[in-house]
Amino acid sequence: MRQELMSLPKTLAEDVARNLVMVAKLLDEEPERAYEYSRIALRLASRVAAVREAAGFAAYATAKYSEALAEFRAARRMTGSVELWPVMADCERGMGRPERALAMAGEPEVQKLDKAGQVEMRLVAAGARKDMGQAEAAVVTLQSPELASNSVQPWTARLRYAYADALLDVGREAEAREWFAKALEADQGGTTNASDRLAELDGVEFTDALLEDADDTPAEATDTVEAETEAEGDAASEPQAEPQADADAEAEPKADADVEGTDGDSGSKG
Repeated sequence: MRQELMSLPKTLAEDVARNLVMVAKLLDEEPERAYEYSRIALRLASRVAAVREAAGFAAYATAKYSEALAEFRAARRMTGSVELWPVMADCERGMGRPERALAMAGEPEVQKLDKAGQVEMRLVAAGARKDMGQAEAAVVTLQSPELASNSVQPWTARLRYAYADALLDVGREAEAREWFAKALEADQGGTTNASDRLAELDGVEFTDALLEDADDTPAEATDTVEAETEAEGDAASEPQAEPQADADAEAEPKADADVEGTDGDSGSKG
């Protein structure tokens, strides 16, 4: 990316770089904001492949699949790389065209992908099979040497998780549980919710401890609090009698005070 930005004037390159950094920073947690930054970068440097790619991923993260596909195609034309082929196929799925995604899985470009890219393409193809109602075919699609391997790669957890999910779709619950457990074992970065799926299969229910404590408050204690509150309200509503002597003393005017007060009032009005 640095090499591509060097083709721009220095100030422009710095502006574009700042926006691309914000896209990368916000993409996972705040995709809508990442998308806004990507549009700024796109306006500044639409002829830079890295900008088109970043705009594609930002659009993809916000489910703007048609826009994402257009940006990925533009980036691919500029670079000639097949790296984006799997995500382009997944955009076809997002647009409701799983048959096109499946067709892309059989194209020569797949053979040019590295191992991670080929696994990603397999995941997309299995998803397309599920979209088309072909649950058994999805299971078969995911069966591969990468799935059978005991080595843990960055994509291992996701592949095992997808296989477990596909097995569950066809009613093979015991096998699904086994593969969810294997996915959890490989999921060092927390990229899946395999632990939740395992708990669900095991019938484990999670409850909110705070809500549970509130529900366990004894009825007698509640009644006592309500009774005390009611008593305090009654006491507050009763008029308070003042000592008669104090009231009479306050009611008696003093002649000297009246004279002084009159003089003071006259003086203030000038």
